[in-house]
Order: sequence, then C-alpha cells, then structure tokens
Amino acid sequence: MIESINPYTGEALEKFKELTKAEIETALENAHNRFKSWRKTSFKERAGLMKKAARELKDNKEEYARDISLEMGKPITQSIAEIEKCAWVCEYYAENAEKHLSPRNIKTDASKSYVRYEPIGVVLAVMPWNYPFWQVFRFAAPALMAGNIGVLKHASNVMRSANNIQKVFERAGFPESCFQNLVLSSSKIEDIIKDKRIKAVTLTGSKPAGAAVASTASNEIKKSVLELGGSNALLVFKDADIAESVKTCVQARFQNTGQSCIAGKRLILHESIAEEFLDQFLLQVRELKSGDPLEEDTYIGTLARVDLAEDLEKQIKESVKAGAKIVLGGKRDGAYIEPTVLTGVTPEMSMFKEETFGPAIGVTTFKTSEEAIDLVNQSDFGLGVSVFTENLDFAEKIIPEFEDGAVFVNELVKSDPRLPFGGTKISGYGRELSADGIQEFVNKKTVYFK
Repeated sequence: MIESINPYTGEALEKFKELTKAEIETALENAHNRFKSWRKTSFKERAGLMKKAARELKDNKEEYARDISLEMGKPITQSIAEIEKCAWVCEYYAENAEKHLSPRNIKTDASKSYVRYEPIGVVLAVMPWNYPFWQVFRFAAPALMAGNIGVLKHASNVMRSANNIQKVFERAGFPESCFQNLVLSSSKIEDIIKDKRIKAVTLTGSKPAGAAVASTASNEIKKSVLELGGSNALLVFKDADIAESVKTCVQARFQNTGQSCIAGKRLILHESIAEEFLDQFLLQVRELKSGDPLEEDTYIGTLARVDLAEDLEKQIKESVKAGAKIVLGGKRDGAYIEPTVLTGVTPEMSMFKEETFGPAIGVTTFKTSEEAIDLVNQSDFGLGVSVFTENLDFAEKIIPEFEDGAVFVNELVKSDPRLPFGGTKISGYGRELSADGIQEFVNKKTVYFK
C-alpha cells in the first residue's frame, strides 16, 4: 500500500493499492494499443479535447487545489494558481502544437525535401511532489498533442493528485488509456523503462533518481529528458531598484515554501547595497504568514515531509558551524521550518554549494562584476539565474558569461509555456515547454523526393 499523509497535521489521508504485475502489464498493453489509433487523430481533434481539459481544470480548480494542499502542504492560494497554470499550458498547446510540428521544408537537390514530426509512442513520466500538477501537465499537454501516449509514475506522497490528473483527462473526454497514472513504488521504474512498449522517459527530480533513470534508458537506447533541480542565484548589482528587487527576491525564494527547483537559493549582493537590501528583505520575510495551508492568507506552509525539513535544518546548522550567521529564523517544528536567512555564506558552505529545498536562503556579497559572475557559476547546478540591474545594456553583455539554462533580468526564474525550460550541468538536459519541449518526443523524419 502507498499512503498519503497530510504534512501539516500528520494525519493519514488515503491509502492506495500498488498495481500488481498483471495490472501493470494490462496498463502498458492498453497504452500501446491506444497509440495505434491516437497517433492518427488530427491536431483539431486533439486540440478540442485539450481545451476541454483546460476547462475542467478551471471549473474544478478548488477541488484539485485542496488535495494538493492536503498532500504536500502548499498554501491553498498557490495551489489554485498551480491549477490555473496547468489550464494555461493545455490551452497553449491546443493552439500551437500544429504550428510547432508542421513540416519544415528544406531546399536541396531533391525535387522536394522536408522534415516531418511524428509521435513515437508511449512515454513514461517520473514526476515529483513539489508541483504535483504542473510538473505533470507541462509534460502531458505537449506529449498528447504530439500524438503520444502518457503513463505517469508520480511521487508516492501525492498519489491522490496523481489520480486526479488522470481524472482530468477522463472528464475531458480523452480516449481511454491516453493518459494513465500507475500506482507504483520507485522500485518498479527500471522494469517499466526496459519494457519495449515504452519509447522514452522524462523525469523531474533529484540527481540520484535522474542518474538511475538515465542509465537504464541509455542502456535501452531510449530518449530521456531530465530536470534535476537547481541552486539559482539572485544576483543584485549596486544600481538595481532595491525596492522592486527585494520584492521579487522574497517571492523567488519563499513561494511554495521554498520547495522549487527554480527558486532563488543563493542571494548574492553587491557589498555597497547589501545592508540596505538586507534590511528591507528581512522586513518583508518577517511579514510572511506561516500556518495552515488551507487558510487563504497563509504564505509559508510546511515542507512536504518531516525528513525534508530535517535535511534543510542540517544544511543550516552545518553552514553556521562553518561561520555563517542566522539573522532570521532557523528553528524547526516537525515538517515546518521558520523562514530563515543566513549571512556570511561562502562557496564552501552547505547553504551555497548544495540545493536547499525549503524556506531558507544564504547571503553572499561581492565587490566586482567578475567576482559576481564567478560566484554564480561556482555551482554544480545550472538551471537559472536572476540578474538585477537598471543597466540593461550591461545585463545583455554579461548574459553569455553565465553557464545556466536561463537568465532572467529583473525577474525571478519561472517556467512559461511559450519559452523552453531546462538546465545545464547536474540540473539535467533536454527542454520542456514551447516548440522545443513538444519536439523532444517526436521522430524528426527526413523525407526526400528525387
């Protein structure tokens, strides 16, 4: 049995029976057979269903959002926003999939030559708990619109949300087995990847999970896309608009109780404005209300599990032992950790070099732009960086110096259906969203007429 537990109350929510070997076989065979007909449907047919999925999400957003908040502690207003964003990605691909996958004519010595984009089959998605709907929909919407079939292995602590996602597609009228949630433990993933009916796999999660999935997929010569987290820098230059930058940095670090791969986790300030910036930053962080995730004015909920809070607490304590100073928060109560700010953080400390998944941030200062860029790049991760400056020409000039998959100027790093999303280094490879995302799981077929 797989059990879903409310991290705020510690109460068990629901138990889910893990699929048997025979049930897994049936699910994969149904998905494989469905692909034979689904691939032949028109973009118009798929778009009509995807728009219905968007409407289902909007019409029942409170129902779905409540289960998110109960299962992993996300404040309810942020859970509702997550459902609304899922509706957006459904609408985006309903409106743009055909354009993104239209044949590309190429002039050669042929009478006609072009590239066409065709679906590849059943794609396995291995997804995390922190954005239990969004992480899945940013895969599912483009995959289904491309003519593929989706099967989901979701995190065990959000299995109710996983079932709800399948329910969304069923209520929207998608044919049976177009998208299935597989109630499984992680130990079953390797065998499923090896199954000949699975043509590719996408994973969002930790480095160890990504390495295991990528290893199995590569041994089977199957495509994989990995999004493995980040340690994004919030880089504030001395000419930045401090008031606006503070507001953005607080949101970048503390939304979703800090449990986001693209959260700003390293605050890097020019030494001349560090004191003023930090005073305003601490003032706003103190105003963030902690409490019951189901209350509308709650901004900081609990972490999704007690062990996650314990891990973050350990990183804080190790950094303090190495010389950092806690200027706000630092205390833990079960799965809850106070919003925490540490100063004097240096690159060898846990709060700088490791991914911190929760409401805590380390502050580092710099003197020159060269030093600042070096600090940003002193990370094994490479998902994104936020640069704050009023000199946009300067920002444009230094963008090539960053090793990350995204640079956002005067804004927090965020995923947008219209833009490709993904990282470098141990943040993974491949891209989600936009035209790049939908083209990850298609056969780019060359056609040549003599």
